[in-house]
Amino acid sequence: MTTQYDYGRRGSGTFYSLVLVLLIGAACLGVFVHQARQGFAGRLASMITGRPLNVVSAPMVVDKIQRLNRLESVVYSLDTVVEGDKSSAILPDALAGDKLLMIVHGESIAGVDLSQMKPDDVQITEGTGERSIKLVLPASQVFVTSIDNAHTRVYSRDTGIFVSADPNLESETRAKAQQQLQQAALTDGILDAASKNARATVTAMLEGLGFEHVEVK
Repeated sequence: MTTQYDYGRRGSGTFYSLVLVLLIGAACLGVFVHQARQGFAGRLASMITGRPLNVVSAPMVVDKIQRLNRLESVVYSLDTVVEGDKSSAILPDALAGDKLLMIVHGESIAGVDLSQMKPDDVQITEGTGERSIKLVLPASQVFVTSIDNAHTRVYSRDTGIFVSADPNLESETRAKAQQQLQQAALTDGILDAASKNARATVTAMLEGLGFEHVEVK
C-alpha cells in the first residue's frame, strides 16, 4: 500500500492561516491604540505609537484648560497726573474752591477667564497619525484696575479763603484716576493684547499635549 502526502496544500493553508492571524492582530492592535488613552493601557499605547495619547475628548481638554482659571496675560502700568476740584455755585474758586493735582501710579490687569469654556468650544479631529484641535477662547476682559497708593501722592492743593480742604476730595480723585487709567488701557489695546497672549499660552499647552495642528481663536 502506498501513502501519499500533499505537502503543497498543507503549506499553503499554513501560510494563509498565518496571514489571517497577522491581520487580526494588527486590527486588534489598532483598536487598542485608538481606545487606550488612560492608565497602564494608555502608557503602553503611547510607547507603541511614540506620542502621548492621554487627551481624546473635548471635555478632557476643557478640564485641563479650565484649571488655568483666570489667565492674566497683560499688565498695563501708567503714571499720570489727575486733577480733582470742588467749586462753589456762587463764589469764585479763590474764595470757596478746592483743587488738587495728584500724581498717580496704577495698573490694569487683563486676560481671559478660561473657567467659562465649554466642550462646545473645542473641536478635535483625529486623522492618520495626527491629531488636530480647534478651540475658541472666551472674550478677553479687564480683571482689575488698581491705584498703587505707595507711589501715588498729592502734588499740589489750592483751597479757597473761606473754606477748608474737603476730606473726600482726595479719595474722589483717586477713583477718578482709576477710571481714567482703565480707559487709557482700553484705548491702548489691552484687550487685544490679552487675547493674543492667551492664545499663545493655550496653543503652547495644547502642542505639549501632543496635538500636531492647533488653531486657537
